[in-house]
Amino acid sequence: MIRVAAVGDLHVGPDSAGALREQLSGVPDKADVLLIAGDLTKSGEPEEAEALARELMGLSIQVIAVLGNHDHHADRPEEIAGGLREVGVAVLEGDAVRIDTPSGSLGVAGVKGFGGGFAGASGAEFGEPEMKAFIRHTKERAEALEGALASLETDVRIALLHYAPVRETLQGEPPEIFPFLGSYLLAEAVDRSGADLVIHGHAHRGTEHGVTPGGVNVRNVAQTVIHQAYAVYGFEAAAGRRREPATAGAQGSHDAVASRPASER
Repeated sequence: MIRVAAVGDLHVGPDSAGALREQLSGVPDKADVLLIAGDLTKSGEPEEAEALARELMGLSIQVIAVLGNHDHHADRPEEIAGGLREVGVAVLEGDAVRIDTPSGSLGVAGVKGFGGGFAGASGAEFGEPEMKAFIRHTKERAEALEGALASLETDVRIALLHYAPVRETLQGEPPEIFPFLGSYLLAEAVDRSGADLVIHGHAHRGTEHGVTPGGVNVRNVAQTVIHQAYAVYGFEAAAGRRREPATAGAQGSHDAVASRPASER
C-alpha cells in the first residue's frame, strides 16, 4: 500500500523552533511521502522559511509542498521556495514529481491555485482590469494543474493545492468568503486529467471531506481541520495501470475514483 501523509497551514515562524520537528518525528514510519498544502509560513518572510527548513532538514522522508497565500504576503515567494529546496523539499507550482515506493509509483502535481468561487456564484473574466486579472490568474493555475497531472504516468496520482477545488470542504467558513477560498476551475482541471485524490488547505474552519463533480475525492488537511499533526491516506496501486485524459467535453475523467482511499486515518 502507498501511504501519503498530508497537512496544511503550518504557519511556521522563528518561534516555532522544535515544535514541528517533534510532531513529524514519527511520519517516516507511517508514510512514504509527506505533502504540505501551503501556508508554510506566517507572513512569507525568508527567516520563517529558514525556521521551517531547519524543522524539515534531515527528515528521512520525501517532503512535497506548494506555497499558500501567506507565503506570498512579503512578495518573496522565490526565496521561500528556494530555501526549502535547499533542504530537499520539492516545492511545486505547475509541475509534478514522481516517487517510487515499494508498493508502486506515486505522482504528485502541485499548484497554489486561487479564488474565484464555485458554480452559480463565481467571478468572470469581465469588466475592470483588476477583475479580469483575478480570474485570469485562476484560469492559468487551473491549466497548469491540468498539464502537470496529465504528465504523470504513475500508479497513483495526487493533486496538491492550497486553495479549494470544491465548496464542500469549505463548509464551516462564512459563505461570503467562499470566492476567496477556491475555485471550481481547479476541480474541472482535475476531472479532465484524472487523479486519485486532491489535497488542499486554506480553509481553517472548513470540512475534511469533499468530492469533485467527476468523482475525485478531496481532502482539506488544514491542521485546524484534521486536528492532528498530519492525516495519512493509503492507496492500493494497480499493477500496470495506465491513464488517458478524458475528452474536454466529458463531465469527468474515467480515472476519477469515487471510492475513498484504501485506508484513511
